Amino acid sequence: MEPVGTVTTILLILVVMALVARWKKEWRSQNYPPGPLALPVIGNLLQLRAADTCKTFRKLSKKYGPIFTLHFGSERAVVVFGYEVVREVLLNRGDEFTDRGRFPLTEKYSKDLGIFMSNGEMWVQTRRFTLTTLRDFGMGKRSVEEWVQEEMGLLLQELAQTKGQPFNPAMLLSAAVGNTICRILFGERFGYGDEEYRRILRCLAENFPPCRLTGTVLMNHLPGPHQTYFQNNAFIEEFLARKVAEHEATLDSEAPQDFVDAFFCRMEQGNPETAFRRDNMHTMAFDMFVSGMESTSITLRYCLMLLLEHPEVAGKVQEEIERVMGRERTPSLQDRGAMPYTEAVLHETLRFLDLAFIRRRKWDMQPSGFIIPKGCTIYPILSSALQDPRHFKNPEVFDPHHFLDEKGGFKKSEAFLPFSAGKRMCLGESLARAQLFLFLTAILQRFQLRHPPGRPHLDLRPEVSGIMNIPRPFELCFCPC
Repeated sequence: MEPVGTVTTILLILVVMALVARWKKEWRSQNYPPGPLALPVIGNLLQLRAADTCKTFRKLSKKYGPIFTLHFGSERAVVVFGYEVVREVLLNRGDEFTDRGRFPLTEKYSKDLGIFMSNGEMWVQTRRFTLTTLRDFGMGKRSVEEWVQEEMGLLLQELAQTKGQPFNPAMLLSAAVGNTICRILFGERFGYGDEEYRRILRCLAENFPPCRLTGTVLMNHLPGPHQTYFQNNAFIEEFLARKVAEHEATLDSEAPQDFVDAFFCRMEQGNPETAFRRDNMHTMAFDMFVSGMESTSITLRYCLMLLLEHPEVAGKVQEEIERVMGRERTPSLQDRGAMPYTEAVLHETLRFLDLAFIRRRKWDMQPSGFIIPKGCTIYPILSSALQDPRHFKNPEVFDPHHFLDEKGGFKKSEAFLPFSAGKRMCLGESLARAQLFLFLTAILQRFQLRHPPGRPHLDLRPEVSGIMNIPRPFELCFCPC
């Protein structure tokens, strides 16, 4: 029996080698972008289990060029790495890259609906309505600023109650940022002690970012940490569905008060092709609630960590606050133009958050002479622009001078793409920027940031590095000025 087993093994190896050789020949003959050899079934997943995915991509780009091919399981994808080619994909040829690629982990709830995972006419209608409604209900208007300023006051009260003792601000910052989103969606905020709201925040913290998990539709039936992800999403969906039902019961179509009311006023019955249907509204609410809350609060948390480790930078921000608004007046968005150093600090913080958005090609194209076939998923790696040494002198160093000119004025950079670019860029960019500026200046106006006793340094290395750099849990002391 043993010789038979040996022969079988040898034959199996030869068959696999023949299939791989045939696949490589076919791939090269069609002039697809080059890439590392992919294993059957799992593709290149073993090569991507590095602690820093961006560094892995950078290493591959040095070997294969700025456009290369990877296989995530059996699915083929093309990675675009480097400012020039990322700009080519997102801006110069943005109309060809409007479709969103597959992300199996989100398909259970998105069902190709909502703001982020929809495509085609569904996406066009959804995006147009979202942009218009956000403008109508305060995006870029005084009302949102007033909501954030009110939340600022409540946040400062909570921070003052810590009395300068070591404190992890993660949940409190998420709650404060999330309340602005809740006001836009539902016209209401939640108390920081609200148990259901706190459970929602815990679910979001456990689930974000989804780059912690990968897989296929088989995950629905297999045990593992992804089941916690699904359970958390189900709890959030139930919460949002209840809020939507409450709005439907009290709707005044003549005077919509918030985003959900506005959507109900546009609902179309009996048209399965329209974006204005109930299931799409639920997915839109989920998308806005999750992304708007966690991404901004993570950025704010990361900024506090960086300032704690760079007290000279925090001191300069506080000097600017003292000069422009003093210690008593509430920060206002009108102050931004007079505070270039603070703006530079916020931009530099955002530069540290490495995001990679997924696109799916609509038709064949030939960037740099390569063929990217129709339907292929594209990964434009934004961090390759944010860390481009030709645009940022010290890309691996936290340095606000990346965004300051020789006279100390604020300086823009075309490679600054933390919110992506083109038609699929983040809808909430202006809201995120407003919240970051107002919350940060309010905190530094009232508090000095200090390390906990006996812990003089933070570990700034991300806990998760993939789609986004997620900071590690930390504590700091908010000491009244």
